[in-house]
Amino acid sequence: MDLRQLEYFVAVAEDANFTRAAQRVHVSQSGVSAQIRQLERDLGTPLIDRSGRVATLTRAGAAALPHARAALAAAAAVRQAVDDVTGLLSGRIVVGMVTACTVTPLFDALAAFHLAHPGVEIALVEGNSDWLIERVQSGAADLALIGAAGNPPQGLEALTVISEGLVAAVPPGHPLAGRDAVTLAEVTGYPIVSLPAGTGVRAVFDQACAAQGRRPDIALQASAPGAVADLAGRGLGVAILSETMAAGFSGRLAAVAIEDVVTPSLLALVWTRGESPALSELLVHSRRAFSRPGAG
Repeated sequence: MDLRQLEYFVAVAEDANFTRAAQRVHVSQSGVSAQIRQLERDLGTPLIDRSGRVATLTRAGAAALPHARAALAAAAAVRQAVDDVTGLLSGRIVVGMVTACTVTPLFDALAAFHLAHPGVEIALVEGNSDWLIERVQSGAADLALIGAAGNPPQGLEALTVISEGLVAAVPPGHPLAGRDAVTLAEVTGYPIVSLPAGTGVRAVFDQACAAQGRRPDIALQASAPGAVADLAGRGLGVAILSETMAAGFSGRLAAVAIEDVVTPSLLALVWTRGESPALSELLVHSRRAFSRPGAG
């Protein structure tokens, strides 16, 4: 057996699907299947049950999985130890970003890191905040820009980029337009256009509604703040956005503070403790990029 076979085996075990596993390791499905069959021949027993619609582990596969992960981690530790001594940064770093959230300082940090360390491959993935947090916690992502309600997730290191309140964004002529502030009760008297569950802004809004016993009419959801604003601008509901999100649509929508929603919506970088040298270097560039005037 070799490390490549173990890597493919772990990928299939975690994704429960040969196609997704092949995409994850950047190899054809047939290549992944062939290597795992060779591993099974070497071990003398099947590791993957292929009889159903999803790939599941046999008893032998379940027993082998933690050891395969440990072997891969040990190999990575060997490489990391050598890199620590030589100062050479190489390999791959996975960065997550909440869907449809364009934050220029993060891109600036990635560009500066790539210029300084061209030997490190950068992979960028998008998803909602809950999914990204899980990826960081599991080690599938090294760093992620996520939204959160009130505080960054426990158990992770964090750099808060933005902390701000929610606003109700409405078109000119709407009954809430022109107000300095409104209450949650007033806002939820109208249909709501919001970001989906799993985002920081939505988490703040849902928590505030639950605390007051309110059941808002979520008329429409969209993953991009621009889409939420566009729908609200067409009179389809009151958009729930953060202050910074709404500021980008000030010519079309009026942003009114929701005065009794006190939990802030956060945008933060999160990562696990004991970061690799590559991640440590990326964090240096990230802190520098986000500390510039106007960043975030």
